[in-house]
Amino acid sequence: MKGLVLAGGSGTRLRPLTYSGAKQLVPVANRPILFYVLDNLAEAGIRDIVVIVSPETGREVETAIGDGSRWQVRVRFVVQDRPGGLAHAVKIAAPALGDDDFCMFLGDNLIGTKIRGAADAFRASPELSALVMLKEVANPSSFGVAEVNDAGEVERLVEKPAHPRSNLALVGVYFFRRNVFSAIERIQPSARGELEITDAISELIAEGGRVRFDRVTSWWLDTGKKDDLLLANDTVLDSWLVAETLGVVDSESKIIGRVRVEPGAKIVRSVVRGPAIIGPDAVITDSRIGPFTSIGAAVRIQHSVVDRCVLMEGSEVEGIERLEDSLVGRRVVIRRAPKPGYSLSLLVGDDCRVEL
Repeated sequence: MKGLVLAGGSGTRLRPLTYSGAKQLVPVANRPILFYVLDNLAEAGIRDIVVIVSPETGREVETAIGDGSRWQVRVRFVVQDRPGGLAHAVKIAAPALGDDDFCMFLGDNLIGTKIRGAADAFRASPELSALVMLKEVANPSSFGVAEVNDAGEVERLVEKPAHPRSNLALVGVYFFRRNVFSAIERIQPSARGELEITDAISELIAEGGRVRFDRVTSWWLDTGKKDDLLLANDTVLDSWLVAETLGVVDSESKIIGRVRVEPGAKIVRSVVRGPAIIGPDAVITDSRIGPFTSIGAAVRIQHSVVDRCVLMEGSEVEGIERLEDSLVGRRVVIRRAPKPGYSLSLLVGDDCRVEL
């Protein structure tokens, strides 16, 4: 079985942050979202992975992933020259995927469930044309929804139904046989001009193929918007953070709860409340950090309170009475000009300067 990771797209919902970078590389707990996807595929025993990238951010994604050796996988990159839909991405990946079964995983989705069980079930069931992972949601009209039967099979897929007959949403993890390629050839672009993967799966069902589902019983997070990404950061820190102090914490500072301090980081006369992670070479001085905060590499924070934030590498925060619920890009400077104090909530792109 091979892997197919979709890491293209324009990331419009995370602009301006994604004007200068790929949305799949925005960090959650100081690791790119895409890395968690690759973790999950590698843990499932998938060793050959095709990554779909866009012309605008493909080089950045390729540089971040490299040759895949850190996951002990082989990685090949395929450029999707336009946003033609998920099924279009599968279509252009066909030469690299060959005749192998494959798992398609959206590169900006996070799930708390390992996919190994679903992968093993699909490997052991050659009679299936596809297997999809589903999650119960409170607002199914916002998602692709699967209508299923008591035998555990998918009967119908509907994209963002106005009157949903199911609350089981597609979470962005799919397992396919090679016959999906011929199904894609038979479908037409949707009203938005894209080849939809839901239409391709519906075509498999219409031609008599069996499609089963596997439930995600843990959390599932789409990281496409600022608040979603902050929730993902909260969840990953709370679920997976391993506390360790590898940097320097002076005697006047206090670490409360689960906090990871990376090598080269310095915490001086400050309080850090976990779950939180302080990246390599970051310097925190006379400040209060956390909880649910990720501080990137070489970030500088002085005389500030930072709570439930993601600060990317090289940024600076100085003299801010309270910065909260904020996603801050790389090399951003946030500095207070003389003014009465109040709370701030920001979405700031790379190389910006904010004076308040």
